[in-house]
Formats: sequence, C-alpha cells, structure tokens
Amino acid sequence: MSTSEEIIRLAAKGDGVTASGRHVAGAVPGDLVDEGRAITPGPHHQTPPCRHFETCGGCQLQHADDAALAAFVTERVVNAARGQGLEPADILPVHLSPPHTRRRAGLHGLRVARGAVLGYREGGSHRVVDLAECPVLHPALAALIGPLRKFVAAHGPKAMVGIDLTLADQGVEASFSNFPLEGLGPTEAALDFARDQGLARLSFDQGYGPETVWEPEPVTVTLGGVPVGLPAGAFLQATHDAEHRMAADAAVWLKGSLIVADLFAGLGTFAFALREGRKVLAVEAEQAAHLACKAAGARAGGQVLALHRDLFRNPLQPAELNRFDAVLLDPPRAGARAQIAEIAASTLSRVVYVSCNPSSWARDAAVLAGAGFGLSKLRPVGQFRWSTHVELVSLFER
Repeated sequence: MSTSEEIIRLAAKGDGVTASGRHVAGAVPGDLVDEGRAITPGPHHQTPPCRHFETCGGCQLQHADDAALAAFVTERVVNAARGQGLEPADILPVHLSPPHTRRRAGLHGLRVARGAVLGYREGGSHRVVDLAECPVLHPALAALIGPLRKFVAAHGPKAMVGIDLTLADQGVEASFSNFPLEGLGPTEAALDFARDQGLARLSFDQGYGPETVWEPEPVTVTLGGVPVGLPAGAFLQATHDAEHRMAADAAVWLKGSLIVADLFAGLGTFAFALREGRKVLAVEAEQAAHLACKAAGARAGGQVLALHRDLFRNPLQPAELNRFDAVLLDPPRAGARAQIAEIAASTLSRVVYVSCNPSSWARDAAVLAGAGFGLSKLRPVGQFRWSTHVELVSLFER
C-alpha cells in the first residue's frame, strides 16, 4: 500500500517540501504527495488565476492561497534573520500586494509569421509566452498588451525587442530596446501609437540609451505627495501599496528623529515620505535620479536635500553619520556591506533598513547586531505577488 507525505512548507524557489525533505514542484503546505509524486490538493491549494501559469516565468506560486503566500513570505524573512542568530522583537503582519497592482513590467516582443508574440519569457527558456492576460499587472499596463503586440507585428525588427512599462502620474511610459526606428514612416507610426494609446512617454533605445520621441508634458511620479520627475529607466517600488506600507512604517519608527539620512535614496521614495517635520538628506549615486530628487526637493520647500555620492565606493563615514538622528537605507540586492560597517562604527542609535534580498539584509543585520543593535521591528513584504521574490522593512535600535 502506498503512503503519502504532507507538504509542510515552501522552499525558497517555490517547491513544496515534506518533513522528510522531499521537494515537490506544484505542491503547497497541506497537500499530500504519494510515492509517485502525485499531489492530493489540501486546504491551501487553489486554482491558478492565470491561464499562463506553469509556462510563464513570472509567477511560481499562483496555486497557493493567501494564507500559504503570507506564511512563505514571513518564513523567508524570519528564517534569514534567525540564520544569523537574530530574533526579531516584533514580527509585524506580512503585507501582500493585491492582484492588478504592479505598476512596472518588463516584456519581450518578437515578430513571427502570423504577427507577433508579446509577453514574459518562459521559466528557464528564451521563448516568449504570448500573453492573453496578466493578473498581477495594473489595468493600465495590461490594457496595452494587445496594442503593443500589433505595433511590434507591424513595425518591429526580426530580432527580440524589450519593452519596459511604468505607470507614472500622466499615464504609462513605454520604453523599447533593440528596436531600430529608422525613417519617417516608422517614426510617424510610433507617434500615432503613443497618441492613440494615451502614453505619457514613448522612447526607443537603439544602442545609445533611451531617446524620447513622445512626451506631451514632463513625466512625474508622486512620492510622499511630491511630484518628482521620472527619468527613463528609473527605479520604482513595484506597487504603490507596498511603497506606502513601508514608508508608513518608517515614518512611525523614526518619530522624534528630526534629521535623517536616506541612503541609496533613488528618486526620494522614502525621503519625501519622511519630510514632514524633519530634514532629510537623500544620498544617491545614479545621476539622473539624484537630479530629479534634487529638483523636486527644492520645489517642495527644502526639507529634502540631495547629495550625489556612490555609497559603495565612498560610504558616509562615522563622523558624517553622527550628525543624524537616524538613518534609512534601501540598497540594491547586493546589500550595503561597506556602508553598514560605517554605521556600526558610528554613534547612531536608530536604523531603518528596507531590503529586497533577505540574505544580504541578514548578513548586514548581523554586523549591526555585533555593534549593539537589536532587531526591534520586522515586517515581511510580498509586493511581487505569486513570485518567490520577497522584501522587508526593518528597524534596528541600540
């Protein structure tokens, strides 16, 4: 008689795992798996909401309900902390972004004999899934899938093109890469496309960086109530709701801190959210983002000041950090090893750390712990819904 094992957790890449350590693709906690790896769905196994699930490389966990997703995101973050010997004093409820809220996307398009295919790449493949729907995308982005496919079919090159979409205050920005735009006809077609679709901006990168061909008015994104110029390709949090949640946490945790440094500030996502009642120095290396933040800060009353500086090569030193009441940092996936070392050597007593990589965050957190910081607050964040990409916002105090 065959025996079945119960799936007790989800592994980092989304496989279900049994108590004996078996990894089973497509299983979630509560499912039963027999010796032949056949899955008997449990209470947390749901019907995937997208017809492209299992072929599209964008989502790995659409078969998991919200309870299983929340547990997965929380466990990834908390286990990363505990793996470095850190025990959070307060684990806050996980934030999961709802469907239809993703405000940026990277698509691929390719002309074929019958027109064009447009969508994400299949998992582990260069083939493109021809999207009929995408339940994670904001409706304004999803509405462009069909028109973009027609445009690529009519005017695209024979090679693969990239299409980055971003939802700005004025509408959707579309940026094409590897897409030659030569001659009057294709240029007029691109302008007609932008006008007909109500795009906020349309640009093409033909190997020399993005060149804007359509922008009826300057494109902005509102951060903390402040319209900030949006450079082509600039980083934004994937969903507005997750951005708001993390910024709100930071504002509460930094209450009483009147002079704050926002490190790896980008356009000023957190700097502008924290500006009420305090001065914020927004430090960023990428020049276009820095200049956009600087200009917006001047227009918004001067509470946000911008500094152009590469914190990987030239981190703020303890003597500089000691001038602030607190620091917030939101580094890239690699973390902030050099800057964290200087923070540890400073007299700072409060640090908010936002991260898109629990592993590098935990490594940096261990350095802070070694310098006397305790992990006071930890909120797991799942803004890339149904994916294995996990984020967090945390507070360290000493």
